[in-house]
Amino acid sequence: MALSDYALWRSPSHHEDLDEAHDHVHWVELFYDLIHVVCIFMLGNYLSHHLSFQGFFIFAALFTAIWMAWAEASYFSSLFVSTDVYHRCIMLAQVCTVMLMAASIPDIADGGAVYFGVAYACNRALTALLYRRVIWRRAGAFEVSREMSRNFFIAALVFLVAAFLPSPWSYCLFGVMIVLIQISFFHPKYGVMRLKRFTPRVAHFSERFALLFLIVMGEGFFKLVIALSEKGVDKVSADVLINFFLGGITIFILTWAYFDFVGNGSPVADNKKLRARWWYGHLILMLAGVMIGVALKAEVQVDFFDQYPFKYATLACGGLILFCLSLATIQSAIEHHAGHRFYTRDVQVFGIAMAIVTLCAVPFAPAWVGNALFGIAVVSQIAIPLVRAVRAIETGDKT
Repeated sequence: MALSDYALWRSPSHHEDLDEAHDHVHWVELFYDLIHVVCIFMLGNYLSHHLSFQGFFIFAALFTAIWMAWAEASYFSSLFVSTDVYHRCIMLAQVCTVMLMAASIPDIADGGAVYFGVAYACNRALTALLYRRVIWRRAGAFEVSREMSRNFFIAALVFLVAAFLPSPWSYCLFGVMIVLIQISFFHPKYGVMRLKRFTPRVAHFSERFALLFLIVMGEGFFKLVIALSEKGVDKVSADVLINFFLGGITIFILTWAYFDFVGNGSPVADNKKLRARWWYGHLILMLAGVMIGVALKAEVQVDFFDQYPFKYATLACGGLILFCLSLATIQSAIEHHAGHRFYTRDVQVFGIAMAIVTLCAVPFAPAWVGNALFGIAVVSQIAIPLVRAVRAIETGDKT
């Protein structure tokens, strides 16, 4: 076997030019996904310490920016099979930029913004370099690679300039550039999705979405455990321990709902509008996941008859509403499967309605009432579809 046939030395290739391009995530991609654990953890901590409209806005903006950087780099991996040593070195450099972004989050309102902006600019330049290498290595899909490398190099320069501008101009320029990148993706006339070769391995990208979603939801368990360990597991009441387990059950059930009804789903073929819906649905879904994970920290701060902190309740109920809406959005964009029969709009609407009822009840009821109402909202997203499926099996309905 020639040296160029080994993964470490094989030149990048568009997946459509290969006889067989598997859809499984390469270890380098998985490592890049896992390094975002740090970013998500720091973002969650920032939100915990800044429970205000301004704090939430900054959290949501940072999460969106980091998620976009991850998704846009991941899109390259779904277009091109690239595993050689040069690709790995570029990915290592991207890992370092993510590390610096994560470290900048606690001081983002002060000096951290400059470091975040510089790291973000370097991250975008490295994504541009991935596409530029495709041209250098004559790996096909030249039109796609030229446009993407040009767009990301320009974006990197703008982000670098924005990093050194005074606020609010730096934030405005940063936000405008992120919007322009998305337009360069999805605009029907000018976006790169108009190009025939801009066709990703959908199953591969679906797996990347699912893996990052697991990381996001896993952070909720992490926060619960840390919150309890800081209080001392031997120093809390049985009420707090029960609340602690209820928080973990909530995260598990929501993850269950995602994987049973939309996880690893493929967007409807050749429909750019639905692909964009699938893309942004996952962004809002993961944002909601972080919100819920942060809110559940309050479970270890209250006994059954204490007042549940209203700010955390708002975060949890708002997160659940966004979660249900995101599941509905993603479900409407993917190919029809069995889950569509049982997990329907009325289930999602019921979950949203119960979240609103919970939020209205929290200021006037003890914590156990709020937990019970919120639990009904969460469990309904699995229980109702399961009951429907069992009935369909019992009646022999195979449609």
